[in-house]
Amino acid sequence: MAARGKVAAFRLPPLPTIGEIIKLFRLKALKQLSQNFLLDLRLTDKIVKQAGELKNAHVCEVGPGPGGITRSILSAGVEQLLLIEKDARFIPGLQMLSEAAPGKVRIVHGDILTYKMEKAFPKHLKKDWEDEPPDIHIIGNLPFSVSTPLIIKWLESVSKRDGPFTYGRTQMTLTFQKEVGERLTANPGSNQRSRLSIMAQHLCTVENCFIIPGQAFVPKPEVDVSVVHFTPLVQPKIQQPFELVEKVVRSVFQFRRKYCFRGIETLFPENGRLKRTEQLMMTANVDPTLRPFQLSMSQFRNLCNAYRKMCDEDPSLFVFNYREELRQKKMTETLLGSTGQPEQTEEQNQL
Repeated sequence: MAARGKVAAFRLPPLPTIGEIIKLFRLKALKQLSQNFLLDLRLTDKIVKQAGELKNAHVCEVGPGPGGITRSILSAGVEQLLLIEKDARFIPGLQMLSEAAPGKVRIVHGDILTYKMEKAFPKHLKKDWEDEPPDIHIIGNLPFSVSTPLIIKWLESVSKRDGPFTYGRTQMTLTFQKEVGERLTANPGSNQRSRLSIMAQHLCTVENCFIIPGQAFVPKPEVDVSVVHFTPLVQPKIQQPFELVEKVVRSVFQFRRKYCFRGIETLFPENGRLKRTEQLMMTANVDPTLRPFQLSMSQFRNLCNAYRKMCDEDPSLFVFNYREELRQKKMTETLLGSTGQPEQTEEQNQL
């Protein structure tokens, strides 16, 4: 029992409540930044618990705002906490927390989308990719406006093992709109299955931990919020470059209500499109009448591998852009006074 007492969790001294901090510094959530404050420390504790064991760990919190999750992270006994906050209005309140935990908190006033995460932590924390994840965690209650572009950026970093993943298989615990959380974890056949599902699941183990009701936030958003935990896989399920996988997956889901054949066509120029699409699907052994959301991860892997082989044989394929081809065609038709074909107009509307 004595030994257990030595590792007691770090305790913050008495501080104003998050509500009092908001009043003290006259903070107000900005709608244009899709900000929502989480004041219930039981919920912030629950979010932090999903990250795993944080005792003596190094943590980066993204967008700490008034500092609710920050307090829960510090109470978990972390070694160091890096706070990256874009909104200068929150810095004074965060500095108050920093003073309450001497030597533990570093505050960066900056944008997480441009911050160089590969230098955020001490070098001695680095682990080989095949080892267990390092004692580094990323945690954040993300504004809805930044959550999807940020997770795509970090998934690309997982693929390339750069940014926060230069240290190994760094784990992430992040909040998303409930619908985005469902997309990230959707299985084949689910209506929520999307490009995001494939990009996340082929690189990480993705767990939808729990739902936070909208009324727990101030101001209350129109949707509930999912807490999602990511652990990068030792081996990605699709072993191709991130850009190639994203291009194939984006094309497949281009027309998600049609047969997957229709989306895969957009990988190829109009000249020879049908023949090349048939060749790709035959090589990948994928039924062309399946809908995009019905395809399994192994079918996406086969499509990516077959497309890579075709690109190796014809490098111009990979730089082909279907939207640009449509745009050029529309410009030509306009110049010639042509009305174009109805089917192409429908496709342009969908794109």
